[in-house]
Amino acid sequence: MTDLFSEIARLKREMNAVILAHYYQEPDIQDIADVIGDSLALAQAAAKTDASAIVFCGVHFMAETAKILNPDKLVLLPDLAAGCSLSDSCPAPEFEAFVKAHPGHAVITYINSSAAVKALSDVICTSSNAERIVRRIPADQPILFAPDQHLGRYVTKQTGREMVLWPGSCSVHVTFSERRLIRLKAEHPDALVLAHPECEERVLRLADHVGSTTSILTFATSNPATRFIVATEAGIIHQMKKACPDKEFIPAPPDSGCSCNECPYMRLNTLEKVYLCMRDRRPEITLPEELRVRCLAPLERMLEMSA
Repeated sequence: MTDLFSEIARLKREMNAVILAHYYQEPDIQDIADVIGDSLALAQAAAKTDASAIVFCGVHFMAETAKILNPDKLVLLPDLAAGCSLSDSCPAPEFEAFVKAHPGHAVITYINSSAAVKALSDVICTSSNAERIVRRIPADQPILFAPDQHLGRYVTKQTGREMVLWPGSCSVHVTFSERRLIRLKAEHPDALVLAHPECEERVLRLADHVGSTTSILTFATSNPATRFIVATEAGIIHQMKKACPDKEFIPAPPDSGCSCNECPYMRLNTLEKVYLCMRDRRPEITLPEELRVRCLAPLERMLEMSA
């Protein structure tokens, strides 16, 4: 039987590759990654790497971002079907019409979007830096924010900036049940609730801390509390348990008894597929150069504004 861990390590040396993984990947993939982080941290790592190849263990828009920033590097995604419900909720032709219907607006687009949508944007943001970027836009400049309406509403609340919102959402983060979360809080009155701003406002109102996956992890590790209810994709709990083995982390319940708090797209990547994509040098992420160049400016603007 192939020892996947040793084979991946061998191929990484042979290819001069770096493995980037999102917090929502399965634990084995997180454990082999050279860099693990949220969308901002992974974009920054992709921009800085001197590796010859990038194996991106995440979803399609993340690997696209790495290719936009590294046109001359081999960028691999273990499973090309690893998409994103939020990105899918904002098709480029419809978004282009939406932008044209709001002339004069600064277009801030969440990184959870396709390359074609990024190309229609003025600046990209992540959940880590969305508030900071909105605050950088001149007060007299109207803003169009896409595609996540819940992140947009949260940023509006934090900044006081009214924005035109594209009505998109993440299929995972909108499944969390307010009613079941209230019940869980009653069962664990000492637990603090940590929530991602892609959640609906009725869930965010119950949270003790709202932030990106990195922010949630940092809060959990630095706060003296010993029990937390986590309202984001459950993959982050692996890193929480590694950082704080003496603390308890409870996944927030979805509306039904399903595993809807696990992103089905993120979970398409497996350790076996990581090995196979490195062995076969595919699936490879490619982009037309004209599209890549159009995406590059708003991405670089985000990186500059996040430095």
